[in-house]
Amino acid sequence: MKNLPSLLLIAMLAIGCQSKIETASQAVPEVKSLNGKILLPPQDSPASKAKKDSLLAIARQDFEADPDNLQNIIWLGRRTAYLWNYQDAINIFTEGLKKFPDSPELYRHRGHRYVTIRQFDRAIADFENAARLAEGRPLEIEPDGIPNKLNQPLSNLHFNIYYHWALAHYLKGDFEKADSLYQITMKWSDNPDLMVATADWQYMTWRRLGKNDEAAQLITNIPDTLQLIENDSYYNRLLMYKGLKKPEDLLDFTKNDLDAQLDLVTQGYGVGNWYFYHGELEKATEVFHKILDTEHWSAFGYIAAEADLARREK
Repeated sequence: MKNLPSLLLIAMLAIGCQSKIETASQAVPEVKSLNGKILLPPQDSPASKAKKDSLLAIARQDFEADPDNLQNIIWLGRRTAYLWNYQDAINIFTEGLKKFPDSPELYRHRGHRYVTIRQFDRAIADFENAARLAEGRPLEIEPDGIPNKLNQPLSNLHFNIYYHWALAHYLKGDFEKADSLYQITMKWSDNPDLMVATADWQYMTWRRLGKNDEAAQLITNIPDTLQLIENDSYYNRLLMYKGLKKPEDLLDFTKNDLDAQLDLVTQGYGVGNWYFYHGELEKATEVFHKILDTEHWSAFGYIAAEADLARREK
C-alpha cells in the first residue's frame, strides 16, 4: 500500500476502505460548531445516500484510471464532501494542490469546505489564492455537483470564489471586507439566481454596517416578481425585507427532511435578521436557536446563525 500514490490512499479512505486507519478516523467527530458542539453527519434518505454513493464510486473509478487529471481530483473531493466527509475532501484537495499548485478551482473548493468546518481564516487564505490565480480568466461556468430542477448549471468560477470569500468574512463579523467582496461578486452574478443570492447577502451586510439607505435602495431595485431556477429561498428573504412577505410566511419548523430543512435554515436566518434589524433581539435569538436545532449544519444560514449567537454569547 505504501507504493500507491498519496491521492489514491486518500481516495480509498474517503470511499470506505476497510482499514484500521479508516476505522480510527471514523471514531473521531469531524466537525465542531463555534460553541464546541459536536456536529455529526445527518441521515440522508436511503435514495439520496444511494445516489451519492453511486456518484462517488464513479468519481473514484475515474480518479483511479487517471489520478493526474485535475477534474478527476476535483470531482473526487466534491463527491466526498457531499457525503459529509469534509475533512477527507479537504485532504483530497490539499493533495491535488501538490500536483496543481496554480489551480484556482482546488483553492476555491477547499476554501468552501474550510467554511463548512468553521475554519474561516484558512478559507479566506484559500479564496485569496483562488482569486489571484483566476485573475484575467474569462467567465467559466462551473458544473453542478447536485443539479437543479432544470439540470442547468448557473454559477461560474469567479462568482463562487468571491461569493464564498465574502461569506467567510461575513461569518467572522468583518462586514466591511464582506461588503467590498460582495460588490465584486455582483459583477459576476450574470443571471437572476446569482443576482438574488448576492443581493440578499449584500443587503444583510449593509444592514449590519448601518448602511440602511443603501440597503433600502438595493431591495427597491429587486423586481416584485422574478422567475428563478433554484434560489427561491434567497428571493423570499428579499421579498420579506421589501414587506411583500411576512416573517411567519417563511418559517415552518415542523418539516424534518434534509431538503426541507435547507430551505428552512436559509429563510430562517433571514427572518432572524429581520427581527434583529427591528430591535426584536429576543425573537431573533429564538429563531437562530431553532435553526441550530435542525440537522443541516453545513448550510450557510446555519453557520451564520451559529456565528451570530457565538459573538453575542462571548
